Formats: sequence, structure tokens, C-alpha cells
Amino acid sequence: MKKNKKKRKLRRNIRNFFILLIGVTLASYAGWYLQRSEGLKSIQVKVDYKTVDTRKVSEASMLMVGDALIHSTVYQTANRYANYKGYDFKPMLKYIKEISKDYDLAYYNQETILGGTELGLSNYPLFNSPYEVGDAFIDAGFNLTSLATNHTLDKGEKGILNSRKYWDSKADKIMAAGSYDSFEDRDEVIIKEINGIKYAFLSFTTHTNGLIVPSGKEYLVNVYSNDLAKKLIEKYKDKVDLIIVAMHWGEEYIHYPVASQKEIAKYLSSLGVDLIIGTHPHVVEPVEYIGDTLVIYSLGNFVSSQVGVERLTGLMMTLNIKKEEYHGKTTVTFNNIEGTLIYTDRYNGFIVYPYHKLNNNILNGYKTYYEKYSKIVKAYSDKVTVRSLEG
Repeated sequence: MKKNKKKRKLRRNIRNFFILLIGVTLASYAGWYLQRSEGLKSIQVKVDYKTVDTRKVSEASMLMVGDALIHSTVYQTANRYANYKGYDFKPMLKYIKEISKDYDLAYYNQETILGGTELGLSNYPLFNSPYEVGDAFIDAGFNLTSLATNHTLDKGEKGILNSRKYWDSKADKIMAAGSYDSFEDRDEVIIKEINGIKYAFLSFTTHTNGLIVPSGKEYLVNVYSNDLAKKLIEKYKDKVDLIIVAMHWGEEYIHYPVASQKEIAKYLSSLGVDLIIGTHPHVVEPVEYIGDTLVIYSLGNFVSSQVGVERLTGLMMTLNIKKEEYHGKTTVTFNNIEGTLIYTDRYNGFIVYPYHKLNNNILNGYKTYYEKYSKIVKAYSDKVTVRSLEG
């Protein structure tokens, strides 16, 4: 009996020893695990700290309209608006100003030379327009204008020098590109910035209506060539976020781009141009992307006295520019790309109306025209919308 009792006690002591040993082992492991977990937590905090999202976003809005083609009937009407004491084009832009004044960048094409009254105002085929045209557009919020057109040479070198003097006097309000008074001015690297977005603005024309640029004075107007475009555009490589090029190109009164427009657009895209703004056809043409380049083939007329609904209907394009900086990489994209059809009422003061402000008294059948021209604008891209008639 005593032997059995001793054996049971021994087994109990052995069992308790192992239980105690297991408990100590488990406690030690738990302590080690907790300490390791705390270490991992502190490491994780450091990793999270290092990978905080440092994305920086900058945005700007932009508006674009087409040709200011100032026929004699247009400036005569402006003379009446001014009570025959100069020229007032501001009433023509009153409905557009309601929109354009709120945009960071606002572009238009100055089709006719602003040589001033001292050279004598003139009509087609050799235009000359008063300085007050520019005053009205500046008043409406426009701060970009292209001067390289098929009518830049209409009043010769004197007209261009007068024009350049006027635009230089307004340089704090508007940037004018495409026509200069020296090679130094043409080749100057001008970088602008809006809302943290650096941009360059250039302008070229493929037409001069047969007028010859004086030899040695090619700065008077940027006549497009691949070599000239490359030379000027490459000055801005790695210096700006956005390169904008105004192109005066194509064939008049054709609603779709011709081969030369597509070839130039493709080449400019290869040079890194972000936005191409087309004019000259005097009618609207489609909008599309070529690679990452947004191409507006033709905005059509803005203010003119040309006859025909297709020539009195223009396009006002708007978009948002978005710049994103992340991990040392910068990207620029366009969002909310929208066209608004506009109409110049040449029979009642050359007032420009957005289509959503029209009625049949101003343009009979305007809804039918809206459908026709909207389809043209959207024909090449589903990323482009056209503002509805409901506004």
C-alpha cells in the first residue's frame, strides 16, 4: 500500500513539473510574441509614414472661340455703337462675356490685322481693323490670341508693326503669338503660369493668300513648316507642363479636316504638343485625340459678316486642365471637354449668341442647325460633348 502511495505521489509531482514547465514556456513565448508584435507595429508605422500619398493636383479652366473676321459692316456697326466717336465692339460680345470672364484662360483668333485707323480701315480682300477690337476681347476676359493668319500680311510690314505695338502695350492682360517685330521677339522663350500650371503658347499659319513674307523678315508672321515648329516647340521641352499651338490651316468652308491638317496634327503631337486649336475654314470641324494631343480642327467664325448659317455658326470649346504631381512624375490631362455652338446675328448688330439663347426669331430652325453641327463636332470622339439647347 505504501509503495503504491509513493508511486502516485511521484507521478503527481512529475505531472505538476511538466505542467509548470509548459506554463513557463507558454508564458515566455507569449511575452516574446507580444514584444515582437510591438516591434512590428512600430516598423509598420514607419513604413506608412514613408508611403504617405504626396499627390499634388493643380487645375485651370480654358475657353476657346474662333475668328474675329472684321468686315466693314462689322466695324461700321461698332462705330454706331460708339455714337460715331470711335468703335465699340463690346455689345457684340455681351452674351459671351457672361461666360468667358469666369475662365482662367480664354483664347480667340484675331483673323484680321489690327493696324489701326491711321492706316485706313479696310474690308476684304485686304483687311485692316481698329485697335478697339482687341479692347473688346480683353474686356470680355480673353487673354490669349493668335495673330498668324492668311490676312496677317494684308497691310504689309507697317500693319504688322502697328499691330505688334498695340499688343505689346496690352501684354499684362493678353498674350499675342504668331506675328512679331524681330527675330529676338519671335524666339524669346515666354513661359506663363496659371494656378501652378506652366504653359507655352505658339501660333502658325499655312496660308498667306499668296502674299510673300519679306526676305530676312520671316519673324513678321510664323508661316508653318515642320522645321520652324520643331525649333520653337523644343525651346519649351521640359520647361512647361502644357504646350498650346494655334494652327491656321485647312480648306475654307469644308466641315472635315483635309489630309494636310491631319499630317500636321500628327507631327505636332510627336513633338509633345498637348492642345492644337484650329482656325481658317470659317466653319466648324470635329474634335479628336491624336495620341495624348487634343485637336480642335476648326472653331469656325466668331464675329464676321459672312453669309450662310454654316459660316455664322461657330464653336466655343471649354475644358478643364488637370495637372497631377506624384512621386516625381507630372501628368496633364483634359477633362469636361465641351463644345457650345454659337451664332452671330449679322442682321441685328453682330451680337454673338450661344445657341441655347436662340429662338426662331433670331435664327429660324435653329434646333435643326443645332443637331447638324453638333454631330460634326462629335464625329471623331466620344470624349467630346456639346452643350444642350436647355443650357
